[in-house]
Formats: sequence, C-alpha cells, structure tokens
Amino acid sequence: MLVLLAAFGAMAVLLPFVARRLGLWIFPLAAVVPAVAFVHTIALAPEVLDGGEPRETLPWIPDLGIALDLRMDVLSWLLTLLVTGVGALVLLYCGRYFGRGEEGLGRFAAELLAFAGVMYGLVLADDVFVLYVFWEATSVFSYLLIGHYTGKSASRGAALQALLVTTAGGLAMLVGLVMLAAYAGTSSLSALIANPPTGAFATTAVVLVLLGALSKSALVPFHFWLPAAMAAPTPVSAYLHAAAMVKAGIYLIARLAPAFADEGLWRPLLVGIGVLTMLVGGWRALKQFDLKLVLAYGTVSQLGFLTIVVGYGTRDAALAGAALLLAHALFKATLFLVVGIIDSRAGTRDLRKISGLGRRAPVLATIAALAGASMVGLPPLFGFAAKEAVFTALLTDATAGAPLGWLALVGAALGSVFTVAYTARFLWGAFADKPDVEQVQFGRDRPDFLGPPGILALAGLGLGLASGPVGGWLEGYADTLPAFSADAAVGASPEPYHLALWHGFEPALGISALTLLLGVLLFLGRVTVYRAQSRIPAAIDAGRTYWAVMRWIDRGAARTTAATQRGSLPVYLGVILLVFVGSTGVALLRTTTWPDTPVVLWDSPSQLGIAVLMAVAAVAAALANKRFQAVVLVGVTGYGMAALFAVQGAPDLALTQVLIETVTLIAFVLVLRRLPVRLGEKHESVRRGVRAAIGVAVGAVMSLIAVVSLGAREALPISLEMPRMAYEGGHGVNTVNVTLVDLRGWDTMGEIAVLIVAATGVASLIFLNKRTDTLPRLVTPPRRRGLLGGLAPHSGTPKVRAGDDGPTVPLDRVVRDDGASDRLPWLLAGRTLAPQNRSILLEVVVRLLFHSLIVVSVYLLFAGHNAPGGGFAGGLVAGLALVARYLAGGRYELGIAAPIDAGRLLGAGLAFTVGAAGVPLLFGADPLTSTWFDVQVPVLGHVEFVTSTLFDVGVYLVVVGLTLDVLRSLGAEVDRQEEEDSRLAQEGDGELPDPAPAPTALVDEARP
Repeated sequence: MLVLLAAFGAMAVLLPFVARRLGLWIFPLAAVVPAVAFVHTIALAPEVLDGGEPRETLPWIPDLGIALDLRMDVLSWLLTLLVTGVGALVLLYCGRYFGRGEEGLGRFAAELLAFAGVMYGLVLADDVFVLYVFWEATSVFSYLLIGHYTGKSASRGAALQALLVTTAGGLAMLVGLVMLAAYAGTSSLSALIANPPTGAFATTAVVLVLLGALSKSALVPFHFWLPAAMAAPTPVSAYLHAAAMVKAGIYLIARLAPAFADEGLWRPLLVGIGVLTMLVGGWRALKQFDLKLVLAYGTVSQLGFLTIVVGYGTRDAALAGAALLLAHALFKATLFLVVGIIDSRAGTRDLRKISGLGRRAPVLATIAALAGASMVGLPPLFGFAAKEAVFTALLTDATAGAPLGWLALVGAALGSVFTVAYTARFLWGAFADKPDVEQVQFGRDRPDFLGPPGILALAGLGLGLASGPVGGWLEGYADTLPAFSADAAVGASPEPYHLALWHGFEPALGISALTLLLGVLLFLGRVTVYRAQSRIPAAIDAGRTYWAVMRWIDRGAARTTAATQRGSLPVYLGVILLVFVGSTGVALLRTTTWPDTPVVLWDSPSQLGIAVLMAVAAVAAALANKRFQAVVLVGVTGYGMAALFAVQGAPDLALTQVLIETVTLIAFVLVLRRLPVRLGEKHESVRRGVRAAIGVAVGAVMSLIAVVSLGAREALPISLEMPRMAYEGGHGVNTVNVTLVDLRGWDTMGEIAVLIVAATGVASLIFLNKRTDTLPRLVTPPRRRGLLGGLAPHSGTPKVRAGDDGPTVPLDRVVRDDGASDRLPWLLAGRTLAPQNRSILLEVVVRLLFHSLIVVSVYLLFAGHNAPGGGFAGGLVAGLALVARYLAGGRYELGIAAPIDAGRLLGAGLAFTVGAAGVPLLFGADPLTSTWFDVQVPVLGHVEFVTSTLFDVGVYLVVVGLTLDVLRSLGAEVDRQEEEDSRLAQEGDGELPDPAPAPTALVDEARP
C-alpha cells in the first residue's frame, strides 16, 4: 500500500514532463497506477473479508508519535475499490473527452492522478493526523481541478468557493481530532474507535469533526459549493463529486459511527441534516435545465440520503449505507460521464435544446437508463437492493420505539419521491423527442468513449444480480454496530438483515412502490410544479449568504487596513513597542520569580566602560541630525557588543559580530547615497518626548526581563553540556561553529534560506526593469596555436566587456601608462574612475590586503571547527575583500573581481548545504550526520577532517553571494542609476553629459 501511494505521487510528478510527447495518451498512462491499485485491492479481498486487516507503517514524525500508518478493513476496502476503479475509468474517459489541442492536459492529468492518490491515502489512513493531511490535500487538488479553465471567472470563483468552504470545515475538524487524540492519549483511529472517549468534552470534539465531514460532503448549509463546482470539466464532476471527494465526509461518518453513534448529538444532528439536505437537493433539482446541474443537486440530495443511513448507527443501517454508497458511486459517475458525452457531441447541456437523442444514440441512452433505474431503485439493479435495505433498517428501528427512526424513514421516503422525479426529468430531457425542439445533431456512438460509463452501468446491474454475495462482503463492517439504536426499547435482537435482490412482499417493497408512483406523478406534473416553485421566494439561499459574507469580509478588511496601515513607520513601531511594554509589563508585575541573590552589574571594570560607551553612542545616535553620523554611532553600539563578547571569552562571537557590523555599516553607507544628508529634511521627527518615553520604557522592560529570566532558572542550563556534545558528537572544540553546522544544522539551513530571500528582495527593489548582470567582464581573446603545437601569444587585445548591453573596451586603452610595457596593473577598473573619485592610498591598501583577506577567509572556513571562524565568518571576510575592491575601483572593478552571477552563487551555496545534509541518507544515516577522518599527510603531518565542513562550505558560498548581491544592487546598480539620472538631467538642460558615466568615456579620461 505504501508503494502504491508513492507510485501515485511519482507518476503525478512525471506526467507534466511527458505530456507534450504523449499527447492524449497521457491519460491511459496515468490510469495504470489506479488500475494496479484496484487489482491489488481485489487481491487483498480474501484476507480482508475473512476479518484480517492488512497494515503497513512508515515512521513519519517519531517525536510526535505520528506514523504513515495504513490499514485496510472492510470499509476502507470498499472505498479503495471505488477510488481506484472509478478513477482508472475516468482517466481513460479523459482521453476521448479532451481535444488534442487543449492546453494544460499534462497538468490536469497530474492533478487528477494526485487527487486519486490522496483519496487512496485518506481511506486507508489509521492515524487521525495523517488522515487530516490527506483530507486537506483533497481540498487543494479539488481547487486546482475545479479551476482547470483558468480563463473563466466562473471556474475560478467556484474553485475558490469549494476551497474556502471545505477548508473552513477542515479546520474545525482538526480541532476536534486534536481534542479526541489528547483525551484518548493516542492518534490511532482504530484505537479511538475501539475505546472511544465519552462525556461533554468528547461530544464537543465529535461535533467539530462532523463539521468537517458535513462541509466536505456538501450537506446543508454547505451544499451550495457542489452545484457551483459544475464549472469544472465533466470528468472532475464524475470522479470528485460522485465517487471520491464528496464520499470523504460520508466515509468519515461511517468510520466513526461504531464509536459515537449513541453519543450526545450524533444521531439527531446527522438525521436532521440528512433529511433536510435530501429534500432541499431534490426540490432544487426539479428546477434545473442544465443536465449537469440536475445531477449536481441530485447528488446533494443523495448525499443527504447517505448521511441519514450511515450516520444512523445500527447494524442494518450500516449494511444498507455501505451498499447505497457503492450503488451511488456507480450510477452517479455513469450519469456524469453520459452528460460529458452529450455536451461534447451535441454542444449543449440545456435539456430544452435537446431532442431525439435517444434514437440517434441508443447505446448511450441504454447506459443512462440503467444508471437512472439504479438511482430510483428499480430491480434488478443494485440500487434497488440498497434502497430496500435502507427502508427495512429504518422501519425496524422505528417500530422498535425509536422516534428518530420514524423521522429518518419519512424523510428518506419523501426524498426518494424527488429522486424519482428528477431522474425522470434527466432521462426525458436528455433523450426524449420534444415536438417543439429541433432534432439534435449527434454522431454515431464511439465504443472507446462509451466504455467507461458502460462498464460502470453494467457493474450496477451485475452487483444487483449478485446482491447476496455482495451483502456478505459488507457485513464485516455492519457487524461492528449494535442491532438497535439507544432510543429503541427492545429485548432480544432480531434476525440480522441480509442484502438480497428479493425479500418477498414486505413493507419496504410497498414504500418503494409508493415512492415510484408519487415520483412519476410529480414528473408528469412538472409544468405545474415548476410554476409553483417559481412563485415561492427563496427566503434562505446559502449561496447568496456565502457571497454576502465574503463581501462583508472584503469591506471589513479594506476598512481595517485603511485604519491601521497608515504608511507611517514610526506609528507601526510605536504600536508594536507599546503592545510589548503593556503585555510584558503586566506579566512582570505578576511574576514571583524575582532573583534571591543580588544582581551583579559587571564582572570587570572593562565591561562598565564598554557599556557606558555603548549607552552614550545610542543616545547620541538618537540625537544626531545627520544620517551618516547616526549610522556611525549605531555602529559603535554593535562594536561595543563585540567587545563585550571578547571580554567574556567568546572570541568566535566577537569576530562574527565585528564582521557583521562592518558589512552592515557599509550597506548603510551605500543606501545613504540615495537619501538626504540631514535627518528630517523631508519628514521631521515629531513628538520627541513620546518617542523618548517609549524608548525608556522598552529598555526598562528588557532589563527586567533579563533579571527575571535569570532568577527563574531552577536547573542547570543545557548550554553547560554543549562543549562536550560538540566534541563528542561533532568532533570539534569550537562549540559555536559545531552547533551551527551539526547540532542545529536544520536551523542554519532555514536561516541561510532567509538570507537568500532577503537578498532577492533587496535586489528586486533596486533593479528597475529586470535583474541582469550589467557589470563589466574581463575578456581575453583565445590564444593561437603555434607552428609546433604550443600556445602563441594572445591574438588580440584583452578587453573589458560592460555587461549584456554595454560596450566592449580594449584594456590597453585603460591600463597602459606608456607604450613600452604590456604588463597589466592589478586594479584594472580603478583607472575608469574620475580623478576626483580616486584614492591612491585606498588603492594601495586594497592591493596589499585583498589576497591576504581571501587567504584568511579560507583559513577561517576550514579552521572554524576547532578555532574561531567558520563558514559564516569566512564568508564575511571574503565579502569584505570584495567590498574593498569595489570601494577602490568602482562597479567595473567589482565585475572583474567577481565575474559570476550572485544569484547562481547563492543557489549553489544552498544546494551545497542541502546536498551535504542529505548525503548521509545514502549510507543509511539520518540527515546532517557527520563523521571525521584522521589522515597523516606528508609535510603537513596529522590532519583531521570533519564532513560537516562541507556543510560549512555551502554557508561560506551563501554569505559571499549575499555580500556580492548587496554590492551589485546597493552599490553597482545604484551607481549606474545615478550616472543615468545625471546624463538624462544634463541632456535635458541642453548640456553635453560628463564623460564619467559611460565606460568608453571613462577610458578616454583615464588615458595619460
């Protein structure tokens, strides 16, 4: 079962990639997986029907006790047959339903197959949380399938409506499942049913679970989403809305009935809603002219019928409910497929425009008649045997003294009258000759198109003739429920009911005959009935209520956003900080964990000096009136924190803090170029006293939090064991670095992913049109082969290429100070800067330090496991080296220093970390498991290498890529935009632009 579940997912992933090559043959390929699953389920029949329960388990979240636990009993066996069998036939049907030129067939086939897979997992799941995951997955895939025609607003609206309704019910269901699992102490579904919780708590949980089932199965008041979902392609309606998705709620009710049928609100709630849904759906079906909508409202009615029966909670009702569930899937899927054929061949589904189709398509009419006969309950179809069983089960419990039995029986009988009427309306509207309607044009029947609905219709006939054996298969589930409901006043249990095609002349047969007669009369008086329906106002319309609620939510969201999102950053920060001070301050006032020992203000005088310096810098930053001054003062606080780390004996943290503060300061300076020099030139600070008060309050609260947190500690901190864990588990003495790349590597992977997202966000704000590498490239023409096969000198002149759209500049025009030497200076692009922007001192310093910084960064990378450093610190040092190249030579120098796309470097770093984390899986170990090697290397001597260093290499690449991305966006791209703005401004004034912006002009200016 687990292998088949994986096969559903794997094939769904594969289908979009082969769709272009296979065309419509993609649907038979997709049908292979559910067909194999169907055969496998049949192969398990002897074991399941003999009382066995095949089970397969795969651990998923061991810490939470959640496993992918699949179990097959009689009920799940029945649903699995429906999900896989009908799914395979519907996929085959799609090969004829869709045209060759239709777009998105690969995506549609993948989504339909994936939906079949999650339904397969849902009916087999024996863990309530795994069941919920599959449950919500059906909502997601139904959203995609209903909205397949993305160009139609009706499809998009119907998909969103179905998603919102079913997901809202699913959230309530999740709360109920959590309550049940917490109360019972297990998330095993079979264990919950075997030993169900009781009391008001359990009743509340069960009602919440039922809300999810009612919304999924489109019962009143959630029924409106199902008719709207008919905007989907007909194969979706035939599968999701007849045999699969809407059956999920019915399945869950049937699954929980043995445990909770006699508890609290279960039976009154389900019987009442079921009767109301059956009547509402049948009544609305009689008003429809679209054949698909007739079936849609009929499906709503039949789902109410199923809810009455499977939720009633007696042994005979459970047997009848299982039989009716099987019969309904067969006849309703058949009728939806028939409508798809009519729509695709006749071009309409309006029964007022269809006439004479029965004579032009006799095979199709016969298939529809068989399915319709099963739906109304005519012998010898399986629907007849199921309906007889329903009436008998309800009548038996009602005569035993159960009041709800009479309500269920009368409601089911009245609903069956509507069933007969709308079934007759469907068959008459689709196939009858209508005197005033033009004969429909319809080609001859195609066996490959008629095959799937024909198989399903014949299955309904065959199962009807074999009702006895089929009933014996289903009794394994029925026997898990009591003979009578708790309301029945009976003594000895009666003889158990057995499904059969003929039980003789009994009350159930008379009720069936009466419903048939009244239903036919209701159809014959359809004109009068329609006029009466038209005169009755719709006092309550769930669909209109839904849209009214959605409009109210939209308006409320817009007003709330307008009131709270005022576009003022100080207001947002003030609200956040005030809420923090208020909520945390109240908690602090109520605390009883104040420290008993005196508070130590400092361990050494140096700490006091550093703290005073940081405080003075923070106050000065708040009072500063120039942006650069404020940024430098804020940087002083960061460097002060690094000094505190160093004083406390944490050199690794101190090193990292210094590097981060330096890179941050540079980024600030780059941004400040686009902002006014002085603070408050455009938006002057107001209410300084209020801001100061908020700042003081936040600082005081944070100080109190630190004191209380330290006083609340009762046990030794786990950090005391981390050095030992780092050495024994990660084979390193640098606890910080080992923690980052080994002990909590998952957190580090998440953090570098956030860094990549942040870099991408910054770049998207800076690059105006598209993000392309417009920096120059060092281009050297290829060497020529000499006469003796060696490499001859360059056949051309080295060039600087200024990106995709920029000009190409010969380097000799840039770098040669005289005509006597071809030697190239190191800072090539530094000569492209205007003289007033050059710093000879900076160029000399960068020339001396760049290579040393790169070497130091590599050293920090590989030494970080046992000494201060690591991939993060090493990447920052390499990034600072690139910063130095940029500051000394400008954006052209940056392009030469790092001729690689920053996005690719970020992606490569992330791929490297993920790959390093996943390699242990190939050796049967957990992800991020590390090992080490001791090697004796000549000259170097004893060398130790820990495999988590490979993970650190990925971190190194990400940090370098992040720094390069910031330099390209906040540095080089801002430079280019400023140069472009300057050029356009000068052209607008009628002046010639300065030669500085363009690379060729810069070259001319730099020549001696």
